[in-house]
Formats: sequence, structure tokens, C-alpha cells
Amino acid sequence: MKRIGGWQLSRKVNEKVANLKPSGIRRFFDLIIGREDVISLGVGEPDFPVPWKIREEMIYSLEKGITSYTSNQGLPELRNSIAEYYEKFGFKPDPDNIIVTTGVSEGIDIALRAIINPGDKVIIPEPCYVSYEPLSILAGAEVVKIPTVPDFKPKYEDLVKVGKAKAIIINYPNNPTGVSYSRKDLEEIADAAVELDAIIISDEIYAELSYTFKHTSIASLNGMEDKVVVLNGFSKSFAMTGLRVGYAIAPDEIFEAMLKIHQYCMLCAPVTAQIGAIEALRNGEADLERMRAEYLRRRNYFVRRLREVFDVRMPDGAFYVFPKINANSEEFAEKLLFEKSVAVVPGSAFGECGEGYIRCAYAISMDKLKEAADRIVDFAKRMI
Repeated sequence: MKRIGGWQLSRKVNEKVANLKPSGIRRFFDLIIGREDVISLGVGEPDFPVPWKIREEMIYSLEKGITSYTSNQGLPELRNSIAEYYEKFGFKPDPDNIIVTTGVSEGIDIALRAIINPGDKVIIPEPCYVSYEPLSILAGAEVVKIPTVPDFKPKYEDLVKVGKAKAIIINYPNNPTGVSYSRKDLEEIADAAVELDAIIISDEIYAELSYTFKHTSIASLNGMEDKVVVLNGFSKSFAMTGLRVGYAIAPDEIFEAMLKIHQYCMLCAPVTAQIGAIEALRNGEADLERMRAEYLRRRNYFVRRLREVFDVRMPDGAFYVFPKINANSEEFAEKLLFEKSVAVVPGSAFGECGEGYIRCAYAISMDKLKEAADRIVDFAKRMI
């Protein structure tokens, strides 16, 4: 132990941080680093490059020397574009209620920190994205998990059983299941939130990757605009993952609290990425349609192949399949990796009720997807 000026410096870290489990997604990602023989269906990242029009606009901005801070909220031009863009999902927010964030991950973090007092309950339907529970715990919340198997949709009666809660986190189309919510499903969730006097944090990052039906934002429902924090971004729909640009749309009081946190911990999202995001919203529709059509083609092929050996629900959106494997998910994933060189994520990484499932991301080329499907089907047939 180090001593400075007579003081002892403990190496112990915050207890909440020390008790957090590492991400189950990253664990399997780390196992394949340096292995060129592995086909990875593990990490949910588009395999497309950022569309050229967007890259060109960012390159030009750098050539012009635009590398400064922006306002804490983000470029006004981008916020105006987001407000107009979101009309396609059912409502038009005020640009003054939009914060440009460093990806949706930051948006989730600052939304929770803005509203949670120690001991407040946060309801999280599972299976769900791996960061929701850890970020809720770090914000001081008591996490209440709601299992949603087998249809992967939270029910009104299950939500209201919790009693008073501060927030409900939803994500649709969903990571890891690919399930999305119809307007009727959203009405049920909204009614529960009103009954519980809870804020809905709605992660809509996969909104543009909807195949079964058009995405509707829960904030568009009658009376819900002031009870919902909407989170979205450019990582999935425009393949801008590494550029780290997202946005939060929040009611006045929550917006002000989120902005305070954002200005101290992040200041602003990268200006180059913000300029790219403006171009994406203005002129990126054709590239988006092209990528979405390819994801749809892959989805249809991959589900058909997996149904040879598994019970598989057809995903409504995103780029994930969540087959039921009737085996221990971690053991299955490890054997598949070491015997067939295919990486998937155990369903248990997304919550206890995800046990017995695996998540496969079909965000890879069709050639690789076909080879991965052949290996998985062969592996599963030998296990039966």
C-alpha cells in the first residue's frame, strides 16, 4: 500500500463497481481476439462501412478545420433535423428538448442518474441489453426484473405487481430477441407506467431496422410525451458505431437534469460525428434502405436454417436471432466456439430468463452467414 504524506491510499474501488459482473457479450468477444478462423455472430455491430456520403461530409469538415466543441446540447442544425426526422415515428419533439449524446449508452446513463434517488425501483423486462441493470445499480436504483418468456413482451399485470416504481426501461426492436412492440403492446406498457407513476426510458436504437411492422415511438401515444425519455442514435441504422453519436429526447424537467450531467461528464458529442449525423438524416435514406433490405434477406435465410434444429421466433427487427436451444447456454456457446469456430452469446448474458437460448447476430456477410449456419446446424444435430 502506498503512503503519501503520511496518508494511506487504499486500492479498493467503489463497492457497486466491484460487484458488477463483466459483460457476457465481451467475455466471448475476448475469447476470439486473434482467431481468424472464427465466424463471429457475437457482437451487434453492422458489417457495413459508414455510407460514403456521410464519410465525405465528415472528411470535408476536418479539411475545413472544424474540430471545436459544440454547445452542450449539440449542433442546433442536428437537433432540428432530429426533431423533423422523428415525425416518422409518431411525434415531433421540440429541438430544445433534445440532447446530442455520445451514443445511446451515455443517454441511458444520464437518464437514470437524472431521475433516480437511492432505493428507487427501476423495472427492467428481460431478456434485455446488458447495460441496463449495471447502469441502474450505479445510479442507486433497486432493480426489479420482469421475465418475459416465451413471447418476450412485458405484460401490464406483471408490471403493475411491482408497485410504485421510478422508471421502466424498454427496448424495441429488442436486443437480444429481435421482438418489437405493436401499438397495442405499447398501450399496455404505457397504462402500467401511468398506474405506477413511472417514467419510461425507451431505447429505440433499432427503430429503423423494423421488418414486420412500422416502428411507433411510445412517446407518440396520447398523454405520454411528458412521461417518456426517448433514446436513439446512428450506430445501427447508419453503421456509425465507432463515431459515438446518439440523442435523448426528454420532458422539460428531466431534460434539464440530464443536460447538467452531460455537460459535466461529457461536455458534448464529437463535432465530426455530429456533422456526419446531419448528413445521414438529410441524405442517408437510400443507404439505410439498402442495408435494411440486406438485413431482411439475411434474417429470412438464417431463421429458415436454424429452424432445422431449433425453435426460433421470427425477429420483428434489429439483427438478432434468439433460438431456444434446450441446453445450458454458456456450455453450448463454448462448445460451439471450440468445436466449430462460431461465436455466439449465451442467452444468460441478457438475464436469467435468457438461459436456454443463444443470441446470434446476423450482421455479417451472407457468405459467412451461410457457413456459420452450416456449422451450427451440424453441431446441433450431433448434440441431439
